[in-house]
Amino acid sequence: MAQSNVVSASKKEPTTADLEAQIATLRDDLGTLTETLKGLGKAKKDELTELAALKAEVAKQKGSEAADAVVQQARDAEAQAREFVRTQPGTALGIAAGLGFLVGLMSARR
Repeated sequence: MAQSNVVSASKKEPTTADLEAQIATLRDDLGTLTETLKGLGKAKKDELTELAALKAEVAKQKGSEAADAVVQQARDAEAQAREFVRTQPGTALGIAAGLGFLVGLMSARR
């Protein structure tokens, strides 16, 4: 990148003009390097933004699937409870009374 415009030291001593030319060359090279890094940073930011959006969509989809599974399990449990009450109403009434009694005892102790 940086190339010296100075003639070799064995031929001539460096002058202030030579140093100014080298500094100008370095300044130009640093400007180019800064622009390159800026472009690289922007590209990386765009890439990471896209990746984050993709991962958010995947997580949303998995959450939706999990919620659907929970809803289905709740429906299955409700159907089993209805079937149990319909086939064994006496037992279901006894269980409900026992649970009501236990809940009453626990709430009275507070």
